[in-house]
Amino acid sequence: MQSWSQFIVEKKAFQNFIILLILANAVLIGMETYPSIYNQYGSILNVLDIIILAIFTIEIGLKLIASEPSSKFFRDGWNVFDFLIVAFSYIFVGSSFVTVLRILRVLRLFRTISVVPSLRKLVNALLMTLPSLGTIMLLLGIVFYIFSVIGTVLYSEVSTEYFGTIQHTALTLFQMITLESWASGVMRPVMEEAPYSWIYFVTFILAGSFVVLNLFVGVIVNNFEKVEKMELGQDNGEEELKQEISHLRTEIKELKELVKN
Repeated sequence: MQSWSQFIVEKKAFQNFIILLILANAVLIGMETYPSIYNQYGSILNVLDIIILAIFTIEIGLKLIASEPSSKFFRDGWNVFDFLIVAFSYIFVGSSFVTVLRILRVLRLFRTISVVPSLRKLVNALLMTLPSLGTIMLLLGIVFYIFSVIGTVLYSEVSTEYFGTIQHTALTLFQMITLESWASGVMRPVMEEAPYSWIYFVTFILAGSFVVLNLFVGVIVNNFEKVEKMELGQDNGEEELKQEISHLRTEIKELKELVKN
């Protein structure tokens, strides 16, 4: 049973089928948000959802059986994530908390991350970024506070809506750092009253958007490369182990033949 389960789970066709099933589940959930469709086909959609949940359960069961020992299944965080998503879906099936149930069903889409290797790499890189993210956020917070104080002192009377208080200025700076209408919507109206205010705005864009945010992107890219190297190293290690096992089997066969002779 274990060898058969391993054969099924490791099949590329099986993995592609699960991905298609996750996407089909997403389409069904999206259709339920249209009252006209749900009122007419609600019962069919619910039956299809139960069938999909049953297939997900079979998939988890096969993976659990294929793991040797079974506890190895729960050592992988992505397996635990898949298991919890399916388990919570069963808990709220038939529940009166329709909103909670729909939210949990939408969360099944996150299973795409555990199935698609490239998405797994990206998420692992983001998780590795969390320690460095704290330092970057601290730096960004310092930049925000300095420019919030400067902007409030200089332009609180020029544009009360955007720079009336530190809170308003910080919110304005947040809009600017996204590069959303920062020139036409914020800078140019202020420049009509304070012609040299462009120095303040351009300096903040350079410091906040082009330096700090690009630093964050650089950390993510660096960690993504680390994840790829780790996975390549793991793959190489597994390949070497397989070669050693094959070599040992050959030597054992030779020893058996010598003993018989």
